[in-house]
Amino acid sequence: MTPAQIIQMVQERFAGAVIEAHPTGKHPRIHVLARDWRAIAEFLRRDPAIQLDWLANLSGVDYAADGKLCAVYDLWSFQHRHSLAVKVFCNREHPTIPSVSDLWRAADWHEREAFDLLGIQFEGHPDLRRILLAEDWDGHPLRKDYVFPRSYHDIPASVELDWQQKPE
Repeated sequence: MTPAQIIQMVQERFAGAVIEAHPTGKHPRIHVLARDWRAIAEFLRRDPAIQLDWLANLSGVDYAADGKLCAVYDLWSFQHRHSLAVKVFCNREHPTIPSVSDLWRAADWHEREAFDLLGIQFEGHPDLRRILLAEDWDGHPLRKDYVFPRSYHDIPASVELDWQQKPE
């Protein structure tokens, strides 16, 4: 099945839920809002004709100028050998996306990473906590407005050296 055919099935099943569709190019995908994601995810995973059974990657994107965060799900079907990506958009101020860790096991780790680095809350995740940074780390480093701390528990976190200065 081509990405265009998968997209057409999603659009027929979830009228109005696909806010953008890009069936061609190097990254065929649809764009949806977080409120519609869970039902679409279940359909993409469970429909026998589509059966996207592998989450190859989940990455987060900060669209700061638009006031949005996004999780990008790259999905693949081992049985049918087709793929599609889904960009799920949420509000940047209160970023919440339904968890799909019960549909794709790999989402467990990836959702925790997007939570840690971008602050996206994955509603229904069984163990949503930081995975790369310390529990008391302040902020989310992949946000475009993040200011890296000068120190962490009195440990220097960044050192600016004059590039012409030679180390002693």
